[in-house]
Parts: sequence; C-alpha cells; structure tokens
Amino acid sequence: MVQHVVAAAQQGVVDDLLHLPMPPAEKVIRTVAVYLGILIVIRIAGKRLMGQMNSQDLVVVLLLSNVVQNAIIGEDNSLVGGLLGAAVLVLVNAGLDHLTLRIPWLAWLLDGRPTVVVTDGLLDHRALLHLGMTPEELDNAIQAQGADSLSQVRRVAVEPGGSVTVELQPDARTATIGDLRRAVEVLTARLEAQGSGPARG
Repeated sequence: MVQHVVAAAQQGVVDDLLHLPMPPAEKVIRTVAVYLGILIVIRIAGKRLMGQMNSQDLVVVLLLSNVVQNAIIGEDNSLVGGLLGAAVLVLVNAGLDHLTLRIPWLAWLLDGRPTVVVTDGLLDHRALLHLGMTPEELDNAIQAQGADSLSQVRRVAVEPGGSVTVELQPDARTATIGDLRRAVEVLTARLEAQGSGPARG
C-alpha cells in the first residue's frame, strides 16, 4: 500500500514537471503575443519609462510582469512550459534585434529616434512635455554629465532607451590630459622659437 502511495506521488511530481496542460503551439502564441503587446505599450509610453523613472513609473514596471503572467502561462505551472516560454522569449527578442540591425525602418518602429530637447542652450518645452519629463529632471540629467546650466549645452537628446546624451559647448568642455599635453607642446614650441631668434641689442 505504501509503495503504491509513493509511486503515485512520484508520478504526480513527474506529471507536474513534464505535462503541458496546453498545446505547445498555444504556449508559443501566448508568449509571442504578450511580448509584442508589452513592446507596444512601452513604445507608446515613451522613453521616460525606460530611463528617467519617477516613483509611479517604477510601480508600473514592478507590477507589469505580474499583470501579464497569467496571459502567458494560463493554467500551466509545468517546468517544460516555463522553459518553453523562456526559450520563445529569448529567440523572439534575438530575432527582432537581428532584424532591426538590417532594416532601419523596423528599428525606428520598435525603438524610435532620439528626441532633441535642448539646442544651443534653448529648451524645447514641447518636446519635454511630450516625453513627460519635468525641467528639474532634465537639469539633474544635464548636471550629472558635467554642465551647470543650459547655456553650457549645445545639444541634449533623450535616446530611445531612455538615456540622456549631452553635447557641451566647446568652451564648457572639461580639458582632457591629451588637451593639456598638446597645449604644453604648443607653448614649448613657441618658447623655443622665440629663444632661437636673433638677440636684440
């Protein structure tokens, strides 16, 4: 009797791990559909959700996976189903990455283009409003990249991934070691040229 109970329990564990409650094709379709759906939602939500998140954005990101979980797995809690879903996600994502490298319009469709919010120190309030960013958030991003004010900035763009790229005015750029070395070489050459000139009486 005990052996039958143990054997039944073992068989139940095996069934839970390996038995798919839904056809594999349905699992693949569910996974791809949810992947594309989330991709569209994030594309519409804009670059802010990917980069400059506030507390509300963070809550949305944290809850997103729980909201769509049942849409992917349904009644499937099997190990095989989980591995199949993970494999489909990885393959679809890799395939889209490969296609976006070869098809520019698809890259634009999925990722978008950088949004320029500052040009020659002038803030584009409309572009900033479209992104859902406040001037304070933009100031923080600019200061984090070495600019104290908009007057020191030539161009600021919010990339499709949400990162902020800042191009400083030439006078506002921090000198590198190479810049200093070249300046010293120029000064040294000038001093040597003056020293080798004819002496004045």
